Amino acid sequence: MTKILLVCGKDGQFKSVKAEGHASFSTKGFDIVCAAESFLLRTAFQVLEKTEGLVVVADSSSRGKFSFQVEDINCKSESYGCVEQRLRFTADFIREGLSSLQTEYPENIQFEELSEQ
Repeated sequence: MTKILLVCGKDGQFKSVKAEGHASFSTKGFDIVCAAESFLLRTAFQVLEKTEGLVVVADSSSRGKFSFQVEDINCKSESYGCVEQRLRFTADFIREGLSSLQTEYPENIQFEELSEQ
């Protein structure tokens, strides 16, 4: 089972996500649950990584582990609103995608969200 934790700020903005484990729906190379999880998380990471003004750090140092977090927001005041929107959308994207997967494959994925106070 893959365990995934999404952390958002009190304003709903993405802060970090951590995925550990294996979905074990099928054999390596044929696991549709693993492929879906990977696609969602890697796409979210790539979008944030290409966002001007954000510093995003990722860790995929071992098999069955992928995490990334926003380390710093260095944007000019006029573009900050756009970055805030992108961070909220990223949290929504991850939440909706993983919640849907968890509903369809409850034995293969455990998704949890934590909101900072």
